Amino acid sequence: MSGPHVIRGSVSLPEAELMWRFSRSSGPGGQHVNTSDSQVELRFDLANTDALPEVWKQRALERLAPRLVDGVIAVRASEHRSQWRNREMAATRLASLLAEATAPPPKPRRATKIPRGINERRLRNKKQRSETKRGRSGRGWG
Repeated sequence: MSGPHVIRGSVSLPEAELMWRFSRSSGPGGQHVNTSDSQVELRFDLANTDALPEVWKQRALERLAPRLVDGVIAVRASEHRSQWRNREMAATRLASLLAEATAPPPKPRRATKIPRGINERRLRNKKQRSETKRGRSGRGWG
């Protein structure tokens, strides 16, 4: 594996808490595919981890609730033919999933009033465009 997979800031996935499972990948591949376990399933016990700050953990548990099974999140990767690349892909996917789930909620939008000048300019341009179009009709050429 290539180093720790950082979630955000100094928080990263602890290698000791990652549970790996390997199986045969589905799909075409020839003789080699029947003997190699290249599909990777990575499981992380989100409910019982101490690697995440408590606030982040609660936020992640809330947001990922539909994907959790007994507090454990699972990610699969089988795109590549090599198990090592699938391991990298699964770990990266899990890290980005946790980064997204632990992100702070966006600041609420404050309603602002449209400046009078902008509104007046819009209406003036609208009226000018209307006059231009009205001038195109052949009325009054008589």
